[in-house]
Amino acid sequence: MPRILLLVLLLLLAPAASRAQEVPLVVALSRNDIEVTTGFTGASLVVFGSTEAPIGPGGDEVLVIARGPTRPVVVRRKVPVAGLIWVNGPAARFAQVPGYYVISGSRPAWQILPEEERQRHELGLDSLPLASTGARSPAFRAALLELERNSGLWLEDSEPVEIAGSRLFYVRLPLPAAVPTGDYRVEVLLVRSRRIVARQELGFRVDRVGAADRIATVAQSQPLLYGLACIAFAALAGWLGSVLFRRG
Repeated sequence: MPRILLLVLLLLLAPAASRAQEVPLVVALSRNDIEVTTGFTGASLVVFGSTEAPIGPGGDEVLVIARGPTRPVVVRRKVPVAGLIWVNGPAARFAQVPGYYVISGSRPAWQILPEEERQRHELGLDSLPLASTGARSPAFRAALLELERNSGLWLEDSEPVEIAGSRLFYVRLPLPAAVPTGDYRVEVLLVRSRRIVARQELGFRVDRVGAADRIATVAQSQPLLYGLACIAFAALAGWLGSVLFRRG
């Protein structure tokens, strides 16, 4: 990360340094809101903070977990019919699936916490409580994990928490273009001797603005009108394309 950003972090954390003897962990976000416009291609925010004791081998460790709004997801298996076509087969319905989940640490969670503690706090993709109804095969959960990983919305240890000056830390949270709107929760854990000794929780919000917000509102409140408008726009675009092609 550029030195300019590190300097900004130092300046922002300067007031907190005087409180280092009082609180073991001080955390902040580089921004509290993300605006999604029609040209949105993704964004990022930085989680940064300071600790009272040195971070690293033999010292404290830091974990950062970001969770987005939940939504239901259906995973279906396609099955062949007569060897000619594929149709929907068995399905598993997951009720509370995080729309965004990112975990990073100064070291991976499985290296610094006991397994039961990691599972209890849902630290890691394999520890998410993805309860489902319908088909019970573990393959459906594996398929869901693969889909979310490929979308860039679920990440585990893709970027480590960086340490500066032994007591400052920061990590960048990537937000891809498909990031869902809603309220997000960022949890920072301070781990010492394989125990969580301090935690802080912060939040930010992702909102659609401008034309993107109006389009999304129409699509949700009046789906028929939205569908007809899309068909009309596609037909108009095709007609204009044919006219320009003939002139060319």
